[in-house]
Amino acid sequence: MSAQDVKVWLITGSSTGFGRTLAETVLKEGDRVIATARKPEQLAGLVEQFSESVKVIALDVTQPEQIQTALEQALATFGQIDVLVNNAGYGLIGALEEVSQEQIRRNFETNLFGAINMMRAILPIMRQQGRGHIVNMSAIAGFTNELGFSIYGKAKFALEGMSEALRGEVAPFGIKVTIVEPGPFRTDFIGRSLVRTAHPMPEYETTVGKFLNFLNTIEGKQPGDPEKAANAIIQVVKSENPPLRLVLGKYAYAKFREKIESLTQELDAWAEVGMNTDFETTQV
Repeated sequence: MSAQDVKVWLITGSSTGFGRTLAETVLKEGDRVIATARKPEQLAGLVEQFSESVKVIALDVTQPEQIQTALEQALATFGQIDVLVNNAGYGLIGALEEVSQEQIRRNFETNLFGAINMMRAILPIMRQQGRGHIVNMSAIAGFTNELGFSIYGKAKFALEGMSEALRGEVAPFGIKVTIVEPGPFRTDFIGRSLVRTAHPMPEYETTVGKFLNFLNTIEGKQPGDPEKAANAIIQVVKSENPPLRLVLGKYAYAKFREKIESLTQELDAWAEVGMNTDFETTQV
């Protein structure tokens, strides 16, 4: 890889899970990484292995002042930022009625507003460069939600809707946008990264409870391979014509197609009612 082909990636939430695997894979490919985490000491092993190609920066994406400082450090180190991966986030399971107001706000601050703050801060840099790629880590729940993910899925739905508009807004500046929608992958998402409601209600045992039992059953046995996911993301970033959405894993593909078919059937079933709501055209 020539020096001009080397990209600089800024990956939030790099200490564990997808973020850590992606950072390691990118570095092995020969690119450079700004690895951020709330606890940067957890990235000591990455520095030992790739001391010349990685810069570790403490960053809590819910703190805008830390974002600006992190970007300044990143530019001072490598002089450019080619790829932003908004990976920092965590799950929240509980029916809308079960989760607390504090849980709702905190989840949105990290999964949605943290990503928005990162993008708003980095866009001037990418516009000036005349290039860049923003990769927003969503989830299949951000396209077709699950019972119990009313808040987590909502945050990802909002991130996806914003990304759709953003893609067109920044295209004239040479900036690309991709949404990544993984299904169940063998990370710590279900374990350490999944917050549960503190007040489960028996009324939701057959709905939310059923989905939680499913998650508990597959923990440690998720079909998705994080390394293969990382390679897929790298392939998209290298592509001249990257997709808006990258769906990862057979589970997610099946759920995605099921949603499309359901939407189509419902749209057709109610087309006559919905379409006949315009003003009658007047013949001149």
